[in-house]
Amino acid sequence: MEAPRLPPSIRIFERGWLSSNNILLNGPEGATLVDTGYATHAEQTLALVRHALDDRPLERIVNTHLHSDHCGGNAALHAAYGCRIAIPAAEADTVAAWDEDALSFRATAQQCPRFAFDETVEPGQRLRMGGLDWQALAAPGHDPHALLLWCEVEGVLIAGDALWHNGFGVVFPELAGEPGFVDVRATLDLIATLAVRTVIPGHGAPFADVAAALDRAYSRLDYLAADPARNADNAARVLLKFLLLERRNIPLADVDTLCATVPPARAGARALSRRRQRGPGGAPRAGAGQGGRRAHRGRHARRCLTHERMN
Repeated sequence: MEAPRLPPSIRIFERGWLSSNNILLNGPEGATLVDTGYATHAEQTLALVRHALDDRPLERIVNTHLHSDHCGGNAALHAAYGCRIAIPAAEADTVAAWDEDALSFRATAQQCPRFAFDETVEPGQRLRMGGLDWQALAAPGHDPHALLLWCEVEGVLIAGDALWHNGFGVVFPELAGEPGFVDVRATLDLIATLAVRTVIPGHGAPFADVAAALDRAYSRLDYLAADPARNADNAARVLLKFLLLERRNIPLADVDTLCATVPPARAGARALSRRRQRGPGGAPRAGAGQGGRRAHRGRHARRCLTHERMN
């Protein structure tokens, strides 16, 4: 894999799950941190930032989007530094009201300490970070209000969960019946028009083989769009793994309850059950009634969790 090139004013804290990567940009205008990780890792995030800045202040946080693994450290960093917080403009009303349903925290059974914001970022807006000019670009698909941050001079793209080295984040809007696949394709098409030399993804190491990553992302998108149940199945797996990593131990007896009460997991379990109940030619398999659906759902979820425990 071709080694990425980054300006010296950009420092990346590559995090493991449950947190997103944190990108620290140091320039004459002060220090900005893009994305702050998950709430349970906030103490570690704060330690990383303190070590990197030494006695210098953190001036601002910018969130690419407001999933809990990208903004869970906002409150702790603001308490420590009194820094400004900038969020996607489309999320201003939901954050001001702290609507945990609209913000997806309750729906995913994830936590995020409440925070306020000082600024909003609109698509097309320009920001100064790390002594460089950046442009915010709309990146719907994984999240309808997500933003890319693009530095044309350096060819650096902060992609959030819109493009990873091997794909992209769960297409959550599709679970609610919204056209998420169309938006993912439009975002990938936008990235393809940019002269990107280095991508800093929301998860994983930065990479320079952008064309190959886009090819993999398009291939995955085609696979998911061909059968939306695949996206729902993936969402259920991701969510259950996330909860297990956070809680460290989930009794198998509680898995059915999780599948029934957490919407993305419920959507995935139902989609998978419908797909597995179809035999050759699309005919329903014998015994594929409501009781069969519940049994399939529980067995699948238990396999997911047992696999995670063993690995």
